[in-house]
Amino acid sequence: MKRRVVVTGLGVISPAGNDIDSFWKSLCAGVSCADKITRFDASRLSTQIACEVKGFDPALYTDKKSARRMDGFTQYAIAAASQALKDSGLDLTKDTSRMGVFVGSGIGGLTTLMEQTHNLIEKGPGRVSPFFIAMMISNMASGMISIQFGLKGPSACVVTACASGNNSIGSSFRHIQYGDADVMVAGGSECTIVELAMAGFCSAQAMSCRNDDPKHASRPFDAGRDGFVMGEGSGIIVLEELEHAKARGAKIYAEMVGYGLSSDAFHMTAPPPDGEGGARAMQNAVNDAGIKIEEVDYINAHGTATPLGDAGETQAIKTVFKEHAYKLSVSSTKSMIGHLLGAAGGVEFIATVLSIGNSFIPPTINLENPDPKCDLDYVPNKGKQKSINYALSNSFGFGGHNATVAVKKYVG
Repeated sequence: MKRRVVVTGLGVISPAGNDIDSFWKSLCAGVSCADKITRFDASRLSTQIACEVKGFDPALYTDKKSARRMDGFTQYAIAAASQALKDSGLDLTKDTSRMGVFVGSGIGGLTTLMEQTHNLIEKGPGRVSPFFIAMMISNMASGMISIQFGLKGPSACVVTACASGNNSIGSSFRHIQYGDADVMVAGGSECTIVELAMAGFCSAQAMSCRNDDPKHASRPFDAGRDGFVMGEGSGIIVLEELEHAKARGAKIYAEMVGYGLSSDAFHMTAPPPDGEGGARAMQNAVNDAGIKIEEVDYINAHGTATPLGDAGETQAIKTVFKEHAYKLSVSSTKSMIGHLLGAAGGVEFIATVLSIGNSFIPPTINLENPDPKCDLDYVPNKGKQKSINYALSNSFGFGGHNATVAVKKYVG
């Protein structure tokens, strides 16, 4: 018999705030975090806007020497994990051999790669940092969380582009269900607001070019959408086996009940027009949860504001939920915080859990002229109160990777 898994800790570093309270209040208020890029001179790029993390100090979460040996994505992950573990109330002085870490990143240490490439070209191979490889590789967020907090259970990094966070959470869910661990620290982290990443996505024509109006640039499901807005940060949660959590009197936010994944087997970057792969991921998550489609009240959409992606996801929801698709609520928090790539799943899982706990759905902002192909209830521009018993969160990534997680309101 599979063991039950609950959420007992939350931590976030995001464009909407560097703690859970600030993050949630910003989402509920429908605040756009998009603005002109300040991290570097973006004047050469066709897209000059992003959703940056502001006011982040890694020294609040780790010593300065260690921080200097971490890329930004690892710093963000350490910070979010620190918050989540503190929030969980776990005693890390006890045996941690059954506490693991699965934190994904779509791209990893791109800032470090750029800096060290510059050193190589301008100063020679002797000036490349001895920590270059360790700082750059995507698994280092999981590795450093394990090291800093002494977590000795299963530890790995899932790299599935924008599905990385959801796949990390789903894999952690499975490890607890099947008895490999009692506690898992899970989520995603990304720090890609650097010129190289921005230039690549600009060349792919994937991002919005509304440089003169950044606050209205991310507009999922709107007829005038022209691409996503880059975001950054980390969303980390603590998953725990139910009886383990109850035995120590833990605060329980929600119960994770399902995980579904699939592959489009279609194209490197584009989803199939009918969203067939995403539909199978959602159906698999619903089946895994053992529930009826009519029981799902809310979907935190992948909703990136790309023309193909939003239409495909809408069709996928209709394929799975049929008539019920018009009764459930769908919203894209990316409309406010941008697309956090490999961190998106972690941050959006947190938003979904908070939606359940607060009976409130954050809005899809900037939805002013609905696309006729996107005709569901996307909670346009203003959030709403709604009792949520079951919710899904979607993440779909380049390479055709689809991952959906299912969460329910916990009733003790």
